Parts: sequence; C-alpha cells; structure tokens
Amino acid sequence: MTRHDTRIRTIRLAAVVALVGNLFLAVLKVAFGAIAGSAALIGDGIDSSADVLISLITLVVVRIIERPPDKDHPWGHGRAETIAVTALSFVLFFAGAQLIFRSVANLFSGVVPEIPGRLALVATVVSIVGKILLALSQYVLGRRAESAMVTANAKNMAGDVLISLGVLAGLVLSFWTGSGRADVIIAVLVGVWVIKTAIGIFRDANSELMDGGAGTAQYQAIFDAVNSVPGAGNPHRTRIRRIGGFWDIDTDIEVDPDLTVQDAHVIASRVEDAIKQRLDNVFDIVIHVEPHNDPAAEGYGLSEKEL
Repeated sequence: MTRHDTRIRTIRLAAVVALVGNLFLAVLKVAFGAIAGSAALIGDGIDSSADVLISLITLVVVRIIERPPDKDHPWGHGRAETIAVTALSFVLFFAGAQLIFRSVANLFSGVVPEIPGRLALVATVVSIVGKILLALSQYVLGRRAESAMVTANAKNMAGDVLISLGVLAGLVLSFWTGSGRADVIIAVLVGVWVIKTAIGIFRDANSELMDGGAGTAQYQAIFDAVNSVPGAGNPHRTRIRRIGGFWDIDTDIEVDPDLTVQDAHVIASRVEDAIKQRLDNVFDIVIHVEPHNDPAAEGYGLSEKEL
C-alpha cells in the first residue's frame, strides 16, 4: 500500500470516528437542552451538528483527493481538501453568529429565562468527556495523515471542550443565582468562541490557497540540503507551497559553468534526494540549474541570505 493510500484510509477513518461521535453528542445535547430548557446546551449541540456536517464533507472530499492526477488537474486533487476547510470555516462562522443573535434577542426580550433542568448537567458532562476523546483521536489521525482538514477538525473539537466547560459553568451559575440569565450569557460567549475558531481555520486554509503555509524550518531544510551536495551552491528563488498534505518545491542552484549537462543533472538529482531526506511528504521538486555568478535578475522566491 502506498503512502497516498495509507493517508486516504487514515483521513476516512478520522471522518467516520468524528461523524459517529459528534452525531451522538449533537442529538444528546439538543434533545437534553430542549427538555431542560438550556439555551447554552442547545447552542453547544448546534456546534456539534456543524461537526457532523464537517465529517460528512470530509468523507466526500476523500473521494475527490484520492483520484490520481489527470490532464485537467496535473497536480492532483489535493486542493479539494483546502477548499473544503475554507467552506467549513464559513459554516462554523454562521452557526456561531446565529447562536449569538438568538441569545441576545432572548436577553432583551423582557422575559426572564427559566433555570435549566439538572438533566442539562448530565448531558454537559458527557459532552466534555466525549469531546476530549474525539479531539485526541482527530489530532492523532491528523498528524498521522498530515491532513490540514483533520487537524483543523481536531482544533475545532478542542475548542468544543472549552465550550462545554463554559456551558457547565453557566449551568452552575444558574442554579446558584436562581436565574437562567447566566445560561443565556454563556450561550453568547459560546457563539463568540465558535466565530473565533472559524476565523482561525479560514486563515490557515487561506494561507495554503495563496500558496503559502511553509515556515522558516522548511526553507532552511532545503538550503541545508543544497549545501550538503558537493558542486551545488547558492540556493535561491526557492518557493514552497502545500498541496493538500504535501510539499511542492521549486528552487534554483548554481553549478560550475564548465560542467556537462549530464554532470549538472546528476548534481540536481542529488539535491533532490537530499531535500527528500530532510522533508517528509514531498509531492514534487523542480530544480533549475544555473552557472555560478549568473548576473540574471531573479524574481520570486527566497534565498538563504533573505531567510
């Protein structure tokens, strides 16, 4: 089984685990929240319902990214994952905004909110334990698959744990103060947290869509790889971008201008091998060979000096 096949199976497993777990928690929280009269718990259930949608979309995306490259998509279909993450960020944003608007309307309606039933406490504790287990599973599977989509879902679920803790605090305050206002206020804060999570996920996905996403460590690894190969020097015009969970790399190197094409090609091949030894999940590497001290002006990319 290839690395790509293993990655696809891991992403699919993560989606199924998240789907089953979140579906259970969403039904539990919405049903118990309605019975107990807890706006915060219902809001938490809505957030879990969005997680169910995330899992369903993930399963659809897996079917797309497992397709091999074709004439219309020579780089493959990995960006479908990034597009899905972007779409999911909008789903989360609007779910959070809707929760805020509804909760604020309840606060200023003039009707004093009732104290939620104690059944809401049971559902909230179950939610906290369940979300911790789901977040850990998604984090482990996301790291194993090098999947931005699964990792983003893990971050979202980690935030859900804090949401459920906030709901628990709101319920305790409601019982302590004898007023349901604390529960509604917590619902507003839950909505704010959901929006904050959505913005963070969108920012990460947008970086990849704009051909960013690589940090200093990745560039330094490439420069070190070039410098480790005898005959290769001055790595420059280096560009790295992510395609799904893989790196697409372009870089220029300089060699002795008196070398034959064959000798220059051998050096470039050694540079490529050296890069793959330092970076995992490399999709493709393009190495442009130039003579030493070529005065031609360079355009895009980074050099070792700029780093």
